[in-house]
Amino acid sequence: MKRTPFSRWPCSVARTVDVLGDWWTPLVLREAFYGVTRFDDFAKSLGIGRNVLTQRLGRLVEEGMLERVPYQERPVRHEYRLTEKGRDFFPVLMAMMRWGDKWMAGDDGPPILTRHTTCGHTAHAEVVCSECRQPLRHGDVRPELGPGFPERLREPAEELPRFAADSRSGPGRSGGDVREE
Repeated sequence: MKRTPFSRWPCSVARTVDVLGDWWTPLVLREAFYGVTRFDDFAKSLGIGRNVLTQRLGRLVEEGMLERVPYQERPVRHEYRLTEKGRDFFPVLMAMMRWGDKWMAGDDGPPILTRHTTCGHTAHAEVVCSECRQPLRHGDVRPELGPGFPERLREPAEELPRFAADSRSGPGRSGGDVREE
């Protein structure tokens, strides 16, 4: 089955999915956030095949989320360290963890807690407005075309219900996507 590339779609969610590509990639990033840097440690902690891990690490290096840094000369061995771009993915993983803790954890509760070392409390992700700091909730936001949306797709996109000025159309009530071919 041929994979549909999303890298040219005018949508940041689609482009992010294109980088992640599969279920192993976020888990590799999770381990990197937990401090794992070496190939064998990734393989051991994830129980992932070496060939799959090689592909995922290579893709993350190619995308600039990890950098490959030598730590041994004979034989040459490398560590995989988070870049600024990779570290910026942390809130995404925290949001996924928050959702999973709410909807996928068993009766015993979340399997892993996150302690905020600054204040000492256990914490979870909150998505808030960058301006007023109020929570961003589904019913309180609406999509608008941004400056990076391709000019040639603007007119057809403006016809989609999700971009209508009428607030009754609201988020989550629209049809298909505008794809960049």
